Amino acid sequence: MTSLDHQVRLKAFDLLKQLQSIYGDNIPRALLEKGFEFEGRKVPLIGPQGIFKPAILPEIPISITTAPVVEGRPRPYDDSSEDGYVKYKYRGTDPDHHENVGLRKAMVQKIPLIHFYGVVPGIYTAVWPVYIVGDNPKQLTFTVAVDQPDHLYEAEDKVVDFAAESRRRYQTVETQMRLHQAGFRYRVLKAYEESCAICHLKHTQLLEAAHILPDTHPNGLPIVANGISLCRIHHGAYDSNIIGIRPDYVVELKREVMEEKDGPMLLHGLQEFNKAKLILPRSERNWPKQENLEERYNQFRAS
Repeated sequence: MTSLDHQVRLKAFDLLKQLQSIYGDNIPRALLEKGFEFEGRKVPLIGPQGIFKPAILPEIPISITTAPVVEGRPRPYDDSSEDGYVKYKYRGTDPDHHENVGLRKAMVQKIPLIHFYGVVPGIYTAVWPVYIVGDNPKQLTFTVAVDQPDHLYEAEDKVVDFAAESRRRYQTVETQMRLHQAGFRYRVLKAYEESCAICHLKHTQLLEAAHILPDTHPNGLPIVANGISLCRIHHGAYDSNIIGIRPDYVVELKREVMEEKDGPMLLHGLQEFNKAKLILPRSERNWPKQENLEERYNQFRAS
């Protein structure tokens, strides 16, 4: 790695730390396109193509991007997870395309990259450092591992040992789970205008995206229609089957809980919402799927 390459990447990582401190996991794409200046030259961090190399870097990309999920529309490249790692699709079908060659060089030289995940169009989560740790021309994919920033460049001049491989596998799995939940939460809360669908609480720090059917269910897809924006109390009550939501969007409280007497929190936080109508998103396509609600409601009744 050249000194220029090293300095540019470190400055990119510093910028991402700053942006993350302000925007968390939801960084506007415009700021990533703006990037920073280095010795009088503009250095964007993201570009129109998934594998992106700014003009200042001679050979190796600075970032890879996974496009956001747009419901009802397939991603241009369907990146996936396998065996604890990310499988990132080649640019096109030619293994010798210059962008694929650039990632192959990053793998050989153990160069750290940034992986941008689209949350929704215009909003991205940044994960760094990531490393290309495998190449499969037959499947047209690279294998990507996430590492911790504390370990940047540690493998630059040596073979990654077993402990580092295990750490990266674990870090990659944890990151994928976090990104999945963060993206789902962002889309659901945005659809519900950042308020609880039961009590209308608008403090986003106290709001969560509740799954109607869980990830493990065949129909438990991470789409808005399988989610409801709920405050932490009502999310906990829903997951514990203290609250049920009927397919006609009416809230029901468990009978035994309705008969309890336990102070103002129970009275005003739960009992007063029995038989209340769920507050639905403006767009009907984002309303909870009634078949999902029915299946979940039957579980509530059985409990």
